[in-house]
Amino acid sequence: MNPKNTFFSCDWGTSAFRLRLVERATLKVLAETHSQEGNAATAERWRQARQPPAQRVGFYLAIVQDHLRKLEKAVKTSLDDVPVVISGMASSTIGMAELPYKALPFATDGSDLRTKTIAPTAAFKHAALLISGVKSADDVMRGEETQLVGCGFENTPEEQLFLHPGTHAKHVRVQHGQAIALKTYMTGEFFSLLSTKGILAASVEEGGQLAEGNNREWFEKGVRASGQANLLHNAFLVRTNGLFKKADKRENYFYLSGLLIGSECRELLPALPARITLAGEPALLALYEAALHALGIAGKCPVHTKSAVEVTLTGQRAVLAAGPR
Repeated sequence: MNPKNTFFSCDWGTSAFRLRLVERATLKVLAETHSQEGNAATAERWRQARQPPAQRVGFYLAIVQDHLRKLEKAVKTSLDDVPVVISGMASSTIGMAELPYKALPFATDGSDLRTKTIAPTAAFKHAALLISGVKSADDVMRGEETQLVGCGFENTPEEQLFLHPGTHAKHVRVQHGQAIALKTYMTGEFFSLLSTKGILAASVEEGGQLAEGNNREWFEKGVRASGQANLLHNAFLVRTNGLFKKADKRENYFYLSGLLIGSECRELLPALPARITLAGEPALLALYEAALHALGIAGKCPVHTKSAVEVTLTGQRAVLAAGPR
């Protein structure tokens, strides 16, 4: 391994931290480490430390440094001078340095995203590139802009869609090599609240895969039901499914998931893009693919899937290659 041909990929979210040593040419992950030291927890530790504001960046980088040492031990090589690319919530109000959002549109090759270069110091011997988020007139995202860059969208006049499932799912319209419109759906957060708080929590049970038993059938029932009645009414059917012994708790879990994902994806029907790129974690990709098929969307425009790791690393490499700005 030649350290000069590598970079550190830091994916630093609200609740989790992940650091990878990556080979630039192949994007092969040579070593990785992760923890629950997300930006929210780190921000709280920073407040409790009561250090001067000028030391905030160094406080956060000390956490990165601890994980860098683990990776050095793993590969048994000094990694001083290897650059670190940081995307996610580290550029937010709870991160190491708040950066202003880049206003839409932005180039899908990552060449005009807003970044900040943090020069090496005696305590942290790596140049760090911090990537900011993106905003529209009424919406925002941090981290997903880097993943969108990693999708390699074609520069065509046809409108394409980047769909990132998650706690706050992102739909970004792409055209002529530019991301031009953004909408956030609180699908994952609503699902978490409904399935763990309030009356519906007693009617569902997490566990099992989409392909197991009748789970897919109940998920697709939920997707179809999302267009037959108001979501606020449909959600109560999760309770009556259990009361009337129509579905067991795990089937009901997938039914509720189908209701919410169906409600989100159904909004694509009036103006379908030429193609859709789904990028995210495997379990969520399977659910969204199933929903797009159940709604008939997948039969009308191609749906391509990419893993969250793939698009994160590809996007970070592209932004690093574009250089400071």
